[in-house]
Amino acid sequence: MDQKIVAIIGSGIGGLAAAIRLSAQGYKVKVFEKNSYPGGKLSHFDRDGYNFDAGPSLFTQPEQVKELFDLCGEQVNDYFTFKKVKLACKYFFDSGDVVNAHSDLDDFADEISTKLGEPRHLILKYLETSKRTYLDIGQLFLDHSIGQILKLPFYKIWNALKATKLSFLYSSLDNYNKSFFTKPETVQIFNRFATYNGSNPYKAPAMLSMIPHLEQNEGTFYPMGGMISITNALYLLALKQNIEFTFNAEVTFIKVDNNKASGITVNQRHERADLVVSNMDVYYTYKYLLQNEFKAKRIIRQERSSSAIIFYWGVSKSFPILELHNIFFSSDYEKEFNAIFRQKNIDDDPTIYINITSKMEHGQAPIGCENWFVMVNAPHDVGQDWEAFRLKCRANVIKKLNRVLKTDISTHIHTEDYLDPTLIDSRTSSYTGSLYGTSSNSKLAAFLRHPNKSKNIEGLYFVGGSVHPGGGIPLCLRSAKIVSELIK
Repeated sequence: MDQKIVAIIGSGIGGLAAAIRLSAQGYKVKVFEKNSYPGGKLSHFDRDGYNFDAGPSLFTQPEQVKELFDLCGEQVNDYFTFKKVKLACKYFFDSGDVVNAHSDLDDFADEISTKLGEPRHLILKYLETSKRTYLDIGQLFLDHSIGQILKLPFYKIWNALKATKLSFLYSSLDNYNKSFFTKPETVQIFNRFATYNGSNPYKAPAMLSMIPHLEQNEGTFYPMGGMISITNALYLLALKQNIEFTFNAEVTFIKVDNNKASGITVNQRHERADLVVSNMDVYYTYKYLLQNEFKAKRIIRQERSSSAIIFYWGVSKSFPILELHNIFFSSDYEKEFNAIFRQKNIDDDPTIYINITSKMEHGQAPIGCENWFVMVNAPHDVGQDWEAFRLKCRANVIKKLNRVLKTDISTHIHTEDYLDPTLIDSRTSSYTGSLYGTSSNSKLAAFLRHPNKSKNIEGLYFVGGSVHPGGGIPLCLRSAKIVSELIK
């Protein structure tokens, strides 16, 4: 019997993982990527001796990556290594308070109790509840398509229903956190986890309180060589599985015969396939590849997630006060999110995230220097003047950092690049630059994400951050597993 062919559109983290899984199931896998490199958002560049991960900077649940190597009978350590980070994040508040989010839970609870005056037992209770919510509800939802969930044994569904509190659906994450904690700074720390899927903590449901479990209970990790080492490792693994990659290959059409996907058009030629998996944003998949304007418009009725403005700064100075992950909080968090989601603007006092991989290993920046990945949450693109936004945002970021770090940062920026929503859209085909497709700013948003399998076209599947279960490395890897199970 001839080996069945799977055409995968896009080599983002979801596309790579799907390719590896389907190859292990015996398919001939062909990956078509419009860029000249694999990885999608999980890419990299270097400039003047500074190395920059261009996209995601947080690595959790490394076991999901390891699972792909186990599936192929390979040792993950032969491809890349990682280590647990002792400090998950360092928080800087406008009040001057600085909180170290230790990976050790007791140390973390002691830190917040000492620095903020929050009773330590509340921190431990919250994180235990976060863990139970993830284990009882989250895994069931994240590891299966909606259709698969309904076919699971009744006791699994019943256990999840029993664990679901009304507050998880009908209370906002902010209100839920306020009911737990006594200090506004603690609420702000746990509100920020809504940004992990591009949402607004003042609107997103309290179910997102399970997210801190991944970072604080399970731990944050650092892949040696930076985040790009994840892409490189999966790409090498895929090549070893004889997966065929074609770069600079923009797919323009998915061919459908008798309601069945039968191939793709790429670089003006037809490629036959028995199955098609799109790792492209689901909106663009329908609008351009399937030329289904009606379905595309239905998808964008849902609120888009936030985007970002990112500055890549090669800094000619070392800052011992900073760690791998750093957050400089806005003085008015709710005002900042209103600006992003209601006004489609960037607040003058934005929350700033700084990732510095040179804190973890030599060679990421010249000696005595640091490579700063500086990110500010931004609205998705609706036609704003992004050059003006970027220049204003840069000035406000420097002003805030100068005040907190007590130095003139601008004099130490040796090299610089940037990314904004329009560039995110053009480079990664993420519609309007939304980092996570749709937001989770309603209680039903998670259930309304596009499924991983087409209901109308046989042999067409969807993987990546714009479909179920959502964006971010762990969820994209999960979407690949769901697709492989659906196909199997």
